[in-house]
Order: sequence, then structure tokens, then C-alpha cells
Amino acid sequence: MATGQIFSKTTQALFYNYKQLPIQRMLDFDFLCGRETPSVAGIINPGSDGFQKLFFGQEEIAIPVHPTIEAACNAHPTADVFINFASFRSAAASSMSALKQPTVRVVAIIAEGVPESDAKQLISYARANNKVIIGPATVGGVQAGAFKIGDTAGTIDNIIQCKLYRPGSVGFVSKSGGMSNELYNTIARVTDGIYEGIAIGGDVFPGSTLSDHILRFNNIPQVKMMVVLGELGGSDEYSLVEALKQGKVQKPVVAWVSGTCARLFKSEVQFGHAGAKSGGELESAQAKNQALRDAGAVVPTSFEALESVIKETFEKLVHHS
Repeated sequence: MATGQIFSKTTQALFYNYKQLPIQRMLDFDFLCGRETPSVAGIINPGSDGFQKLFFGQEEIAIPVHPTIEAACNAHPTADVFINFASFRSAAASSMSALKQPTVRVVAIIAEGVPESDAKQLISYARANNKVIIGPATVGGVQAGAFKIGDTAGTIDNIIQCKLYRPGSVGFVSKSGGMSNELYNTIARVTDGIYEGIAIGGDVFPGSTLSDHILRFNNIPQVKMMVVLGELGGSDEYSLVEALKQGKVQKPVVAWVSGTCARLFKSEVQFGHAGAKSGGELESAQAKNQALRDAGAVVPTSFEALESVIKETFEKLVHHS
């Protein structure tokens, strides 16, 4: 797993499986951030080639379309992010083929329902070769003012409201994509905004974990504090608890694990994600929140109190510096 920055203002991506809306949203974001070059270098649409016309600001641009992953990587050697919009049926095979390209460093897998055995293979290959997987089942991520993946943070209006067109100093990582937008808004209201935000996806075996990204943010000087949104089910939050206990994280971490309402149900509850199922006490949101609190994270008493805790933590930083 990478130890610091994975994106910058010059990051370029290859987009697998042509989808007009997410690509156009990336280009609109680029334009808003004042990027000189569009962040999508090429599109891979199996079996077709040519160009796809899209907008960069008012100007129409033509983005090359390639029939294979190899052809795209050869044509765009500086594009090191692979954004995979394949369906769950072909997501694993295309992701593996992208990871094997020497030029690709980061693979974002949007598809839900990638079989766990396939996900495990992708993860072990990526770890062995020092590459980063974001997802599966992710909405992606954003480096404010620099680069965003697909539909992350939604519409231009939302991006402006969340001040994502310029970097702030908060590193944010979440299991949930849907909740990310809400948190981008919250963070923009009570701090100077997001530096980088990542949704790791809701699967039981994420390609990169909450703690992977927190440790990465810890090494990025521009990130002054971190916000983590976990959820019940799985044990990913405990790797973060370990990292905190071992003193590997020097910056303040505000954390909340959602799903505390699951206690109110008698049977095992399945929430929206494959990983969000409360099996046993350790996987409950209460147990995780308590473990994070004990390890030194700032954990509010409820989701409603998260905003004021983020605000307080940020204000302390401002007064100290």
C-alpha cells in the first residue's frame, strides 16, 4: 500500500467501460479546479476504438477510445489511475489485467457484487506489487482541487458547496459512499475543508482498509486531522484501533461507527452493504466505537454529535498552530 499521496493536480486516469455522466463530472471538476489537462486520458471500451466527444469547460474535446487495456496503457503511459466501471461479472478480470500493467498504480473498482474469492486475489496481488485498490463497491474518492474519481461528491453544485475545488486540511475515509457526501458537507461547514476523501466500499474485504488510508494521511503534511466513518460488521475498524494503540498515528482522529440502531433488532440485521451485517458483539457499532475511544480516537456519543466534535478538534488545531 502507498505511504503518502496517491493523486495530484496532474493525475490522469484511464476509464474502463464508457459512461458519459461520471466522465463528464470528472471533467467538470477538473475545469472548476483550474486543471490544465483533463483527468481522463483515455477510455477503454472493449471492442471499439475512435474518440468520444465531451466538454472541458465550454470547449469540446475528443478523448481517445481504446479496444483493450494494454492498448490504452501503451497509448497513455503517464495515466496511472484505472477507474473500473465494469459490471460485477467482468470487474475482477479487468481489474487484475489493469493491476498487471506496469504503468497503473491505483485501481478503483466501482462494481458491487464482486465475488469475495476474486476480491481476495486482487488484494493479495496489489499488496505484493505495492499498488492501491479502492473498492470494490466504492463511489471512489477525491483529492480536493486536484482529482476526483467518477461520481464522487455528485453534482457541481454539491462540489462548490463542499468547497472541494480547493484543498482543505482534513483527511476523510469512509466505508459508506452514500454517507460520504453528507460528511463532505459537514466537514466543509466546520473546518477549512477536505484535503482528500476516500470511500473504501462496503464489501467485507475492501481492497484498501480504513487504517491503510489513515496511515497514508498521517504521512501527508497538508493533512492536519482525520475523520473516519465506519459501520457495523466486519473487523476493519480494529486494524485502525491497533494502529492507534501502537502510536503509528500522530494526528487527531475523529471516528464514528454507524449502525448503533442494530441493537434494537432481535435478529441479525443486514444493512445496505455486504460488510454491514452485525454478526456478534465485537462487530457491533457500540463495541467498535468504544474500542476506538479507548485507543485514543475522538468518538462522539452519537452521529448527531459528530459535527460538533469535528469542529472542536479542528479549532484546537487552529489555536495550537
